[in-house]
Amino acid sequence: MGIEIERKFLLKGEGWRGLGQPTLMRQGYLTADPVRTVRVRIEGERAVITIKSKSTGATRGEWEYEIPVPDAAELLDRLCEQPLVEKVRHRIEYAGHTWEVDEFQGENAGLVVAEIELGSEDEAFEKPDWIGQEVTGEKRYYNSSLIRLPYAKWKNPA
Repeated sequence: MGIEIERKFLLKGEGWRGLGQPTLMRQGYLTADPVRTVRVRIEGERAVITIKSKSTGATRGEWEYEIPVPDAAELLDRLCEQPLVEKVRHRIEYAGHTWEVDEFQGENAGLVVAEIELGSEDEAFEKPDWIGQEVTGEKRYYNSSLIRLPYAKWKNPA
């Protein structure tokens, strides 16, 4: 079984802009049940289907498989729940870790979050000065939640 240990943060300031290589992503969910999610994603010229288990803390099971881009596009357009999640991801290297900064588009425009994947939940890491409040485990920030309640409809955005 694959394991994902990920922590998620809001950003403060614009110090991250211009860092890392931006990549456009489109993703949708075949199921976004809290116990299991099945996601289809096109990231640049690559497409994957990902199955994730329920989170326990910052940890959950994850299985990811590459699929043909035309198949992913058809799944996104015909079978995935709408609206799709569209974002530009910036992968930024900092102090021995890769930060993934997601700048959301469409109905989630205005939301920007950063994630870091770790080897264990208690692994130490250094935060860049543009990292703000931690939102790990706050369900409204899950991509799978943003299809049901997009950022534009939040009553109290961060």
